[in-house]
Amino acid sequence: MSDTIAAIATAVAAGQGSVAIVRLSGPDAEAIGHKLFRAPGCQPWESHRVLYGHVVDPTTGERVDEALLLLMRAPRSFTREDVVEFQCHGGLIAVRRVLALVLAAGARRAGPGEFSQRAFLNGRLDLTRAEAIGELIAARGQRAAALAMAGLDGGLQRRITDLRGRLLDQLAELEARVDFEEDLPPLDAAGVVRELEAVGAALAALVAEAQQGQLLREGLRVAIVGRPNVGKSSLLNLLSRRDRAIVTDQPGTTRDLLESELVLDGVPLTLLDTAGIRATDDPVERLGIARSREALAAADAVLLLFDLQAGWSEADEQLRQLVPAGAVLLVVGNKADAAGLPTGPAAGLPPPAELGLSALAGDGREALVAELLRRCGVAPAEGLQVALNHRQRDLAARAAAALERSLEAAASGLPWDFWTIDLRAAIAALGEITGEEVSEAVLDRVFARFCIGK
Repeated sequence: MSDTIAAIATAVAAGQGSVAIVRLSGPDAEAIGHKLFRAPGCQPWESHRVLYGHVVDPTTGERVDEALLLLMRAPRSFTREDVVEFQCHGGLIAVRRVLALVLAAGARRAGPGEFSQRAFLNGRLDLTRAEAIGELIAARGQRAAALAMAGLDGGLQRRITDLRGRLLDQLAELEARVDFEEDLPPLDAAGVVRELEAVGAALAALVAEAQQGQLLREGLRVAIVGRPNVGKSSLLNLLSRRDRAIVTDQPGTTRDLLESELVLDGVPLTLLDTAGIRATDDPVERLGIARSREALAAADAVLLLFDLQAGWSEADEQLRQLVPAGAVLLVVGNKADAAGLPTGPAAGLPPPAELGLSALAGDGREALVAELLRRCGVAPAEGLQVALNHRQRDLAARAAAALERSLEAAASGLPWDFWTIDLRAAIAALGEITGEEVSEAVLDRVFARFCIGK
């Protein structure tokens, strides 16, 4: 039988929350609740019933906090164990004192993700649903949260289980021929190959879509680059809808790297307003330019801004050559209003401008956001239903590679048992995604990324 674990299950900060929860799970959870909680009157201790009372220090009789207690007896709880929640006043002191009393009464402090790990081990969740819980908590945008909810609802588990089941059917057909070929009708080898190819294609699509899911979860790093005084800081302020950067007509005003965290159309972005890259003797500005070059090298996407009034210059072209090969590049002409040119992806812009903008007036903002997200593959119209995380993507890629090897064995005319070697490897990899075939070490790595109390 497992021991009883406890943790604060809500964020703890002074003055930032009215309620804080101390959660217990395990065989002694209800007994600890009885030891520490005093419910006045004749309130019955029934499962899934809220009790009102006080948390009391059993050694002194001191009332530590006025609170509610929620009892959820096994198996009707998140962990399928007895669970007790003390719903205390928020802040720093009361909830920490309650946790200290719970630990003194015999519970053990829970590790990161240990409640979710128990839910998985007790059959309450498959591994994809458990991981979706962590992703929902960590979501920085609406679309990342929607992906996590799809995983929590079992969308990914059903997809993977279906593909794994199809492979198991083909493995059964092959192994039956290995052992009893003389007693069975001839194997439809072409049909097996078609099914393996179809599953492989489905896995390849999931792997390809994982990159989009990663961007939605982790966000994009977007560097705004350009020569001094082309409007980079004005564009940062326009996109973030607040004055984060100082805007003047003096070149070299931005001397350090400015970052702004925001969410655009449900996608989290880190905007990097870089110092204008130019030759200068100012040591402070040179340090800012060096940081700009580092940010440029690490960016997922680059907005290269130039002045439509001044036109495209050799210095602008040199900046374009600095953009990393793997980054999305969008060349934006600023000050379109002053130049008498259209905003948005309109015709009539001088090359190489791909989009016109007036960062100071705000014209062209929506078109810029839409085009940036489209090029990065995370436009709302390209929404995902489910998306693999890093661990799941690697396993799906491993399964797809194993299927390729099995198909190579088939194409080479090798006996059935050669087909099954890599087919089993593919099935095992898919089982690791859902947790049907997974080691304790893998589970420890997965749940160690969770927050304490979940």
